[in-house]
Amino acid sequence: MSANLLLGVNLAASTDIDPVALARLAESLGYDFVSTADHPCGTSPVNETWTMLTWVAAHTSRIRIGTRVLGVPYRPPAIVAKMAETLDRLSGGRLILGLGGGYSDEEFRAFGLRVPTPREKVDGLDEAIQIIRGLWHERSFSFDGRLYRTEHASVTPRPEHYIPIWLGTFGDRALRVTGRRADGWIPSTGYVPDEELLVMHRKVLAAAESAGRDPGEITCALNTSVAPEETGDQVADRLAPFLSAGFTAVSVNLTGPSMPERLHDTIVVMRKMRLWPS
Repeated sequence: MSANLLLGVNLAASTDIDPVALARLAESLGYDFVSTADHPCGTSPVNETWTMLTWVAAHTSRIRIGTRVLGVPYRPPAIVAKMAETLDRLSGGRLILGLGGGYSDEEFRAFGLRVPTPREKVDGLDEAIQIIRGLWHERSFSFDGRLYRTEHASVTPRPEHYIPIWLGTFGDRALRVTGRRADGWIPSTGYVPDEELLVMHRKVLAAAESAGRDPGEITCALNTSVAPEETGDQVADRLAPFLSAGFTAVSVNLTGPSMPERLHDTIVVMRKMRLWPS
């Protein structure tokens, strides 16, 4: 296991939680990044992801800010490219752009959006990455995809810093896209058995190698919930197989009360895990 293991914490989008206070606490304790999910539709009061993270970035100075993950079908990829450049520049190069194919069909229907097929979600994710990177790096970028297109488009200014793109993916085709195109993979526990996540991890690295990439360049970040009753040793035991397999980042979602104390206790455990031999 690398001593450079990145440590992150989930910022719940709930309006009951002060995201700035939580992010500042995480920053002071030494966490490397904060991130939040993207579910704009629902009956529980929540903040919009991008707006909330912009507010957090404006009130912190070091900690990185990540989307975990933006649903591509909600926003045109070219607009996301522009949004990302601005937030990254104004935050001093702290953005991690997490993207996904869009989890909830019910949310698309509720907002009057066309519901993509599973294949379209993966194809759209693939095309979105090409468009976003193209706009970041080329003065005039045209792209004619099956779902998205641009015509002599320009994003000015272009990014001053390299903005990593992490994907939250599970299916075989999406995992291959991750290995071919992404800088990172950030799956969440609880959707499939842990053993299956380890198989998926191998598929991402194999896809990277098949594409001529160095698999070691991909940040594999596990997003996992830590229950109030879990001890530090229990958390360490649960995460050990992932770290031994080569995961290089862990993001924790702390559920339940006593958030400041639990943030502190968790970072103590995670710092110890950084020192464990591989």
